[in-house]
Amino acid sequence: MASSASVRDTVQATDEVIRLLVAGEPRQALCWAAPLAQLDPAHPVHWFLLGCALGKQNHVSQAITALGLAVDRGLATSNLPVAIAACERLRELGADNAGSVERLARSFAKDSKILGARPDAPPSLPGQRSQVSPLPESTKEVEILALVNAAMERASALIDASAVSEQPLFSSLGVKALQALLGAFSVQLICSEDVLIEQGAPGQEAFVLARGELEVVRSTETERVVLARLGNGTLFGEMALLSRTPRAASVVASRPCIVLSATRGDLDALAEKEPELGQALAQFCRQRMLDNLLRTSGILRAVSAQERTSLIEQFETQTHEAETLLIEQGQQSEGLYLIASGEVQVWHREADGEVLIATLGPGEVVGEVALVLRRPATTDVRVSHPSVLLHLPRERFLEVIKHHPQLLAELYEVAVRRDEETSSIVAEQASDADDCILL
Repeated sequence: MASSASVRDTVQATDEVIRLLVAGEPRQALCWAAPLAQLDPAHPVHWFLLGCALGKQNHVSQAITALGLAVDRGLATSNLPVAIAACERLRELGADNAGSVERLARSFAKDSKILGARPDAPPSLPGQRSQVSPLPESTKEVEILALVNAAMERASALIDASAVSEQPLFSSLGVKALQALLGAFSVQLICSEDVLIEQGAPGQEAFVLARGELEVVRSTETERVVLARLGNGTLFGEMALLSRTPRAASVVASRPCIVLSATRGDLDALAEKEPELGQALAQFCRQRMLDNLLRTSGILRAVSAQERTSLIEQFETQTHEAETLLIEQGQQSEGLYLIASGEVQVWHREADGEVLIATLGPGEVVGEVALVLRRPATTDVRVSHPSVLLHLPRERFLEVIKHHPQLLAELYEVAVRRDEETSSIVAEQASDADDCILL
């Protein structure tokens, strides 16, 4: 058993409980979790972790009570992800969690009478975190349980929520569909530096960060770039629900975390039974995809912020498998393609083979050369792996540029630059070939 650490603040102590549970040291975790619950009995994360530690120590009755309190306090603080995690742990312990799941669904569903009644609280001012010490290793089990029972009594006396805050995605569903969705999640604890999503791997799950901090990292041959930091309550990985696009970046824990996950297979099966759920998931994922494009696409940024949303609504969402030919060299383009996720490759065909011109990813466009310069395409454009694209058909494109001339100007610059790059690469390849001819 690892030695007890000295005094820590509550966040560090919570980190330590998760680390010890992952390391398979539940009694040591219990020695940290019990004082945390005693110090702040209103915090749902403390009760969730205490329930996990009690369950690992075979104190099943107390574990079920602690997890039930995690659900109660999750409701009281509008912390739905932690309450979902507690429901899942109750199921794993063999407890009947159906009542808790239904209670959460009725509270957070779109037609809930208590949803959204609570105004947004102002951000708390920075202050010193409370300090907590673990129980000594010599503390007897009966003494730990006595402290736990006393904390449970205090938590049970707290006032329940009279209102809950709206939750992204979840609160767009009715009770029945939300109840089905809540039951689809599994829960896992991970430590700092653990990789939750690996760049380039196929996307099969969507996630909710119930507690902790994660970094979104993209790596190349020369650098490692942190693209974003994710905090409590964040939904991510949702593009796996739209396509089998490989992950565009890795997601790595920067501190111990509690994470919910749902597989694409489970969600697809639920969507067949609950059409409302399928529609809500598709709409949520598409909106998140569009929001990302509105922030990152150079083409869309050519249009004023007020006009971008109406512009992007002109595009049709398409999913394409690997090797799909989007644009054929020598043919007219069927329209403009904006890459939402995935990757396409641009190839120029010669009599003696093909030359790779470019590999393009999210935010980039293809098809602009043929459209803007009004001539047959000079390259093939093929999908490299399963991708989601936004397509603007040729006829609609002509209407759009009448209303957004700045878009045409931006596309013209891109088309000319790419046309010159293609000519340069092809000429260079021909020169290289000449150098290899022996006379």
